Amino acid sequence: MDTERFSALVKVFEDAMTAVSQPDNDFSWSGWEGRNDALAEMGAELRVGSMPDRLQIAVLFAPTGPLQELSMSSGWARAFLELADRFDRELIRLDS
Repeated sequence: MDTERFSALVKVFEDAMTAVSQPDNDFSWSGWEGRNDALAEMGAELRVGSMPDRLQIAVLFAPTGPLQELSMSSGWARAFLELADRFDRELIRLDS
């Protein structure tokens, strides 16, 4: 595994987790019980040195996935779209 490329994907997750940690987020439509539930799920996908299951991580960033639902109900939908674009780019880079 290319550690530089994997690190870039981890950075996307870290940035997403920062957004999830915002105090006024509304988790009603996300499927998560709250901030701790979301962070636990996202953190579990980032075991250092191993690539998470692609389907599991893709679902997090998918249209109408939990991150998009959270972003829309919490006022950071545009930031989510930027994160999702970065996620897609970094996932493709891992394959190249």
